Amino acid sequence: MRLVDTHSHLFLEEFTEDLPQVIERARTAGVTHIFMPNIDSTTVKPMLAACNLYREYCFPMIGLHPTSVNEGYAKELEILRHELETSEGYIAIGEIGMDLYWDKTYLKEQEFVLDKQVNWALEYDLPVVIHCRDAFDYIYKVLEPYKKTSLKGVFHSFTGTAEEAARILEFSGFSIGVNGVVTFKKSGLPEVLQGIPLEKIVLETDSPYLTPMPNRGKRNESAYIKDTLMKISEIYHMPPEEVGNITSETALKVFGIPK
Repeated sequence: MRLVDTHSHLFLEEFTEDLPQVIERARTAGVTHIFMPNIDSTTVKPMLAACNLYREYCFPMIGLHPTSVNEGYAKELEILRHELETSEGYIAIGEIGMDLYWDKTYLKEQEFVLDKQVNWALEYDLPVVIHCRDAFDYIYKVLEPYKKTSLKGVFHSFTGTAEEAARILEFSGFSIGVNGVVTFKKSGLPEVLQGIPLEKIVLETDSPYLTPMPNRGKRNESAYIKDTLMKISEIYHMPPEEVGNITSETALKVFGIPK
């Protein structure tokens, strides 16, 4: 069985002490690819170090996370744009988007930064990885003008409604990222997923966050993607091997990775 973790922050300090063991457990679980979204200028170096160490398994993205958008956003964009222009190997623009959960102080700046990075994606023919927290309508407003372009990507950590899922899939090049949230007891995601074709789903962990049941409470890692897989298999009434292969094929296609 082949599994792709389309969203994992294994370069963060939570993995400093045991990254080799984390990678080995992922391999044992059947994970063949781990895609790593950037956060801001401070995380580029550790992310690339992890990806260079495990270049057969780990693949980097470049982008500015919405929670890192503040009064210094212009400098951040300048640094990350330079990195995009001068380095090879980035598989996506991410993680980008909007996050209004904590406050809306930089709402306009987040909209601007998202739009700017969407244009990078189109310029470099790369997918985007969208972070959305309490901001769906704002993000949709930014993305809507690009509906008829070649824009593609993943709506990461989807926890929205059936209506929101349908609006995402108006963009033919988009897939929906599902992680451990789908295993939580109070999650409404299992019902929502029943209306989404499996071919539009990709799996992720968002390690070290959002650990799936039955390991909730522990640090998340890529090997735990199997717990999410088993829940998806249950929802779609399909064998885990088939779900793993279909979601992995979708992921590799979206990110332009050879099979």
